[in-house]
Amino acid sequence: MKATNFDLQSYLARIGFEGDPSPDFDTLKRLMRRQLFSVPFENLDVQAGKVPSLAPEAICAKIVERRRGGYCYEVNGLFAMALEALGIPYRLVAARPMTYAVRRPKTHVAIIAAIDGAEWLCDLGFGSFGIREPIDLRWLDRELKQDFDTFRLTMASERDYQLQSKVDGEWKKLYEFNLCPQEFVDFEPANWLNATHPDTIFTQGLIVVLQHPSGKLVLSGERFRNFSEGRVEEKIVNPEEVGELLRGRFLLDGDR
Repeated sequence: MKATNFDLQSYLARIGFEGDPSPDFDTLKRLMRRQLFSVPFENLDVQAGKVPSLAPEAICAKIVERRRGGYCYEVNGLFAMALEALGIPYRLVAARPMTYAVRRPKTHVAIIAAIDGAEWLCDLGFGSFGIREPIDLRWLDRELKQDFDTFRLTMASERDYQLQSKVDGEWKKLYEFNLCPQEFVDFEPANWLNATHPDTIFTQGLIVVLQHPSGKLVLSGERFRNFSEGRVEEKIVNPEEVGELLRGRFLLDGDR
């Protein structure tokens, strides 16, 4: 995954990464956390009636230069560019979201990075239920505590992995994937579907998520929630308050 306008130092400055990155696990983990804490998951373009561009140059310009966020193809695409620049091997995989009431096609993209003989699930684009650190694919059927969230990776079949999150004491299925590599262009139809189909969560209302060290901020429609250290504060925001909320809490300029 490359873009002619991608500059590693500009990317590191955008996410607030300190120190010198290396093609090792420490860098992988720190990169993922720093991007999650600085680049929101958001669907402002879809809400404005646009289909987000998957051109690598457009993704880089949007997130790094214009300091916007994006949804899975964009934020994971940008992360893949950083891995490419650092020489960290990776593959893109297609995942089937399982948070809908009906069975969905494989419209989600995730990343499998390879470091020191291990393969790590990296995903910066699953919104409020997303993982916060890389997960070793060998860590099956374990409770994986990541800050104040808990995840589990299990096998749904001989070849399909399933990621789950513990919500109110129950395991919630997030998505399934296998290790068949995908090209980024393979997600163009899924991008179109997510941006235009009336049944997707992205067309139905505004969604903005920004992770922070003790939890996450979530704006869903008019409902704003701050999850912090296992507790949640909630308020209803008026339409005229949204712009200031995007700028002040989600580090966005509010431009749609």
